[in-house]
Amino acid sequence: MTGLRHIKRQRIHEAISTAAITLFLERGFGAVSVAEVAAAAEVSKPTLFKYFATKEDLVLHRIADHQGEAARVVRRRGPQEGPLDALERHFLAGLERRDPVTGLNDHAEVLAYHHMVFSTPTLAARLFHYMAMDEEALAEALAEGADDLTAPLLAGEVLAVQRVLARRNWRRLAAGETAARVHPEAVRAARHAFALVRNGLGAAWAPGDMEPR
Repeated sequence: MTGLRHIKRQRIHEAISTAAITLFLERGFGAVSVAEVAAAAEVSKPTLFKYFATKEDLVLHRIADHQGEAARVVRRRGPQEGPLDALERHFLAGLERRDPVTGLNDHAEVLAYHHMVFSTPTLAARLFHYMAMDEEALAEALAEGADDLTAPLLAGEVLAVQRVLARRNWRRLAAGETAARVHPEAVRAARHAFALVRNGLGAAWAPGDMEPR
């Protein structure tokens, strides 16, 4: 019975999510009420809030599904693989499989979803909440092999790099390029970005320079 209840909860969760994303993409996040989402999913408003704490979470749960992913990559890496190497490998693999979280997915709904998230202030603000939790989890994973200053600094740098790379990829796709065309450059950019983290971002500038080398 426990298994059946879990399956039922998953189905309700997915039904609410699908209804919400469909309505938001059709009419805009601000133009759709929570009550309208509940009605479209055929659940009550109180039931909806049992599954999603806020209206923003109806959208961002797709990103929240990756919560703690970077920390898991670090903890599950092989004994001969460094944390940064594991994180770079994981990001490159995401580019290869067109994982939406890398920004390199040119499916129309994915592009529209990212546009909605990036252009809606309340969604962007809520997204930072998830990012802060991700950063804390990654710092904890890194702290198992580093001091209490290095770990959070590296966690912040890595997640910032991934965020910048993903936004860069999405912008190119939103401008009309295909994922296949952008992929080689996205790979080069990711390798360059992770190399900068390894060597120290300051190493990209010569003393007194205002432009990167």
